[in-house]
Amino acid sequence: MHLVAIGGSDAGISAALRARELDPSVDVTVVVADAYPNFSICGIPYFFSREVQPWQSLAHRTHADLEATGMNLRLETFATSIDVAGHRLAVRAIDGTESTIDYDALMVGTGALPSQAGIDGLDVLGPEDGVHVIHSMGDTFALDRFLETRNPETAIIVGAGYVGLEMAEAFTVRGIKTTQIQRGPEVLSTLDPELGALVHTELTDHGVTVVTDTTVNRVDKTGDSLTVSATHDGEPVTHTADVVLVVVGVRPNTDLLERAGASLGAGRAVVVDDTMRTGLPDVFAAGDGVTTHHRLLGTTYLPLGTTAHKQGRVAGENALGGTARFAGSVGTQVVKVFDLVASRTGLREHEAVAAGFAPVSTTAIADDHKRYYPGAQPISIRVTGDSRDGRLLGAQLVGRLGTETAKRVDTYAVALHAGLTVEQVSELDLSYTPPLGSPWDAVQVATQAWSREHRQAVTA
Repeated sequence: MHLVAIGGSDAGISAALRARELDPSVDVTVVVADAYPNFSICGIPYFFSREVQPWQSLAHRTHADLEATGMNLRLETFATSIDVAGHRLAVRAIDGTESTIDYDALMVGTGALPSQAGIDGLDVLGPEDGVHVIHSMGDTFALDRFLETRNPETAIIVGAGYVGLEMAEAFTVRGIKTTQIQRGPEVLSTLDPELGALVHTELTDHGVTVVTDTTVNRVDKTGDSLTVSATHDGEPVTHTADVVLVVVGVRPNTDLLERAGASLGAGRAVVVDDTMRTGLPDVFAAGDGVTTHHRLLGTTYLPLGTTAHKQGRVAGENALGGTARFAGSVGTQVVKVFDLVASRTGLREHEAVAAGFAPVSTTAIADDHKRYYPGAQPISIRVTGDSRDGRLLGAQLVGRLGTETAKRVDTYAVALHAGLTVEQVSELDLSYTPPLGSPWDAVQVATQAWSREHRQAVTA
């Protein structure tokens, strides 16, 4: 049995590890386009903030660790085509040498590519010009070289999602005056604007200039200066800086599978079932390049590292003849921005309406622990439930670093996975001691507020 996994990130490595775990006799080859398998792309902003040093620390496992599991790594090797009928993968090495690898089962984890969001100039300007993306270790090294050799004093970050916010903090702590440009009405568009505004304030309090409702159209270079041309309220505006970082999302990298005959679905990601099969014989796929089963939305495209790990594990097991199934995501996410933590899980109101629910929401503010114990801090929590049956649909939380906001969103995530109602969350037996919580945890203070406001609508 020979399993070939394409991709050295979360999905590909998880599939390879699971296969070797279940059957140490199986041959596993992992084809990796660069020389950095199993590196934490999510940790890159903390390398730039100098909280993680050296860069080798970003490796989940070293090259030697991976090979010690029995897998064979083919580094700096690019998968070019799949012969589905012949069970053969064509590859090209860094020196241009082409060859083929026979397989019994193939797992494709080619991930996603950075989006350019229709911004002109990104096709001609690159790292040497001061225009960067952050999506790989190669991108990381390119930006690090620029910062170390050019010593930029000003930066523009296009996009205010998770990575954009983390990089705004990293640039700021390095003394780079940073402007963050966001297309939507508020930063962190995965939250409702009233909670995103708290993140906005945290950014400005730390010296970041935040520009919202602004669509970037073009990036140009004149001398050593970069100019970002944009539209704000229908009027043209420009911003200049020494370095520009574009982090406006990703698009699934589907070329290899699409040419092999796989079907595309939501977000033009490759369609897979809950066993991670693509519909092509003995070809599995997982990670940021494939569709995701969302427990509330059904099939969607939602690229997350946690999901990629789980899907890769399922694919690796089933490639050996197993019957594992991906249980689905509820879209749980969290980000630290300076001294603030913002998180969400499940659906916001407009997402719930689109999915056929009848959502209503309540925002509550609860202390993270008993106020009489020193250091109590408020957490803003927005709970969304279905007005027809009281089912929990989602939650958004923003609190200070140290308020366990990330773990509290996990309580809501478990409740969503189990299909609990909002009131059933209030019945959960959660831990309590005055330095860490309250008899009614902040999670339950928020669900009780929802019930007070909306119970009559649910029981009517």
